[in-house]
Amino acid sequence: MAPLSIIIPTLNKAASLERTLANVRALVPPALEVLVVDGGSCDATRAIATAAGVTLLTCESAGRAIQMHAGARQARGSQLCFLHADTLVPSDLVAIAERVLEDRAIAGAGFVSLMSGEDTTRWGISALNLLKTHLAPLLFRPHLYWRGLRLLFGDQVMICRRQTFWEVGGFNEVMPIMEDGDLCLRLMKQGRIRLINRVVISSDRRVQRWGAGKAAAIYFTIGVLWGLGMPPTPLKRLYEDIR
Repeated sequence: MAPLSIIIPTLNKAASLERTLANVRALVPPALEVLVVDGGSCDATRAIATAAGVTLLTCESAGRAIQMHAGARQARGSQLCFLHADTLVPSDLVAIAERVLEDRAIAGAGFVSLMSGEDTTRWGISALNLLKTHLAPLLFRPHLYWRGLRLLFGDQVMICRRQTFWEVGGFNEVMPIMEDGDLCLRLMKQGRIRLINRVVISSDRRVQRWGAGKAAAIYFTIGVLWGLGMPPTPLKRLYEDIR
């Protein structure tokens, strides 16, 4: 079994991190290591990570790309998994990663994300996000779509080989948003991006705050503008931080 390092970027994620860490610590077979990379939390996030017995790293600057990149530098596994602090994965995640990445034609992969809250499942938003995985590259990078590009987002739990990650330069640390889509484009230099037909459960906190209609409009707008070439910095203004 190839060793898998799970990297979790955090910033004030105390409300969800304990559940996520319990989920990844129960994996069968287990991951080689779990690295929580904190961007300066002022709640109980770091205490929760310490109590769970995982590796806690601290970044001077916050930002998903910065934090995940820092975690990858410290990771010891030959495979990397980038996981949001409010997302739950299948209990056989390690075995799934092993099977998928055995195929050297695949450079990276992610899961179907089902957005859910305490008492509801966001079927419509989940379907829209799944559609974007296929439709965005088909519309804006059709030549790459037919070669195997699928556009993955952070809550889809991205996996790749550590060697491949560094061969393409890892995450672009200056990107405040869409760092995952940018990585997908560069991973295509090494192989296909696969959408794994398994589900991960992601928090619906943004949809709760915005409402389903506004959330769908924001997700759609960001995807289209990014596909048309708008830089990520102005796009970030559309995507407020919600914790």
